[in-house]
Amino acid sequence: MEIAILMAAGLGSRMGALTEKQPKPLVEAAGLPMIESVIRGLLLRDVSDIYVVTGYLEEQFHYLPCRYPNVSLIANPDYRTVNNISSVYYARRHMLRSDCFICEADLFVRDPGVFDTELKSSCYFGKMVRGYSDDWVLDIGPDGYITRVGKCGNDCFNMAGITYLRKEDARMVADAVEQAYGTPGYEACFWDDIVNKNLDRLKLRVHPVSGDQIIEIDTVEELNAVNEQYAQRTEHVDGFR
Repeated sequence: MEIAILMAAGLGSRMGALTEKQPKPLVEAAGLPMIESVIRGLLLRDVSDIYVVTGYLEEQFHYLPCRYPNVSLIANPDYRTVNNISSVYYARRHMLRSDCFICEADLFVRDPGVFDTELKSSCYFGKMVRGYSDDWVLDIGPDGYITRVGKCGNDCFNMAGITYLRKEDARMVADAVEQAYGTPGYEACFWDDIVNKNLDRLKLRVHPVSGDQIIEIDTVEELNAVNEQYAQRTEHVDGFR
């Protein structure tokens, strides 16, 4: 059995006026709310339970459990004052019982088959970027395991917004998040910072994906580029038509 936690609580402020009255994960890309492209990919994998952690304009997500019976909503009351460690904190008890995906909810999953793969160990989905990147990156040691999760790097994998944790690692992360919550400076903490601090206990690899399988959309310009591309192809998301 596998579960998934989708982090959908944030403000999405980089998209400006587009997210003033709508949460970013519900913005449509190629005719489908971004969060639904993630949910449908997970369902194709037969993930049993999907927990969507909400905050900003949370009432707009209420339709999801009706449309997708496997989906449940979890409220994050700290979303305005605490970084995304808060979303994992409020979903942590579900991480104790099975293998677990942790996904950003504002991804456009162009290829739902990205989930249809055998994952033998805990991993971050990553896109190889040549040259310098100021995004979140994953450094890998000679043994193939991740040695750093952090900002900036050269010729390395960028985080693609999806993490897979085997049960024992999911439990370890949940415990570490719980211990960190409320300590000095926790408000600025990303949940990935907790992973980085515990890499001596966690064994994570990179699962490579291509840039056109999972598309991160952070600006209106990037959204328009995706929609224009799909308008030209006169198609919607593969497998979801």
